[in-house]
Amino acid sequence: MSAESILPLELAEVGFSAGGNRILDGITARFEKGPVSVILGANGAGKSVLLRLCHGLLAPTQGRIAWDGGFGGDPRRRQAMVFQRPVMLRRSALANVAYGLAIAGVGRGERLASGRQMLERVGLLALAERPARLLSGGEQQRLALARAWVMKPEVLFLDEPTANLDPSATRAVEAIVAAIAGEGTKVIMTTHDLGQARRLADEILFLHRGRLIERAPKAIFFTQPHTPEAGAFLRGDLPWD
Repeated sequence: MSAESILPLELAEVGFSAGGNRILDGITARFEKGPVSVILGANGAGKSVLLRLCHGLLAPTQGRIAWDGGFGGDPRRRQAMVFQRPVMLRRSALANVAYGLAIAGVGRGERLASGRQMLERVGLLALAERPARLLSGGEQQRLALARAWVMKPEVLFLDEPTANLDPSATRAVEAIVAAIAGEGTKVIMTTHDLGQARRLADEILFLHRGRLIERAPKAIFFTQPHTPEAGAFLRGDLPWD
């Protein structure tokens, strides 16, 4: 892997506890450049916490998380995260997209041009001057993706990006996610939607009660799950605890 890359991302026996409750336990995984990695599991399995640990919003209470040691800069500048309910800045859609570029020192003309180009790619150019907080939920999620994408992250974390969206908005978001992955960004996402996992994933990581108990290519996971828990989950028999 090039020294310019922050990948691979290594997790070694990672655990996380809060309020006396163990949420994650013994997670060991390595994420490489390339495949879209989808994290599946019942409610309470620890999916969102795992994503926040990887992104650096939380620190593990056990184990170690490390980006490739060959990268000399700050890995936080090379990754981004989009949440289930993204926070919109109190400014226009265009200004939301351009904000990160301004922080990065990009000149005004260039960042506005890049912002408009990105809004066009996510189908929001006609709403460039509309206050971001007045957009619909689906439009806000597309805007959040544009805001992340314009920074050209090497890794993009997505936490249940379509959980509250209708089917049309979900399709639009999925198309954007596929385009981002198609341009070389490593996508690591959680979802509760098995159909979405089938459409977007290259590989599945299955969490059960805070432990990573299965990891497999999509085709194998959905047709030949190796653990009884994964099989029960796919049949809808696993309690959503």
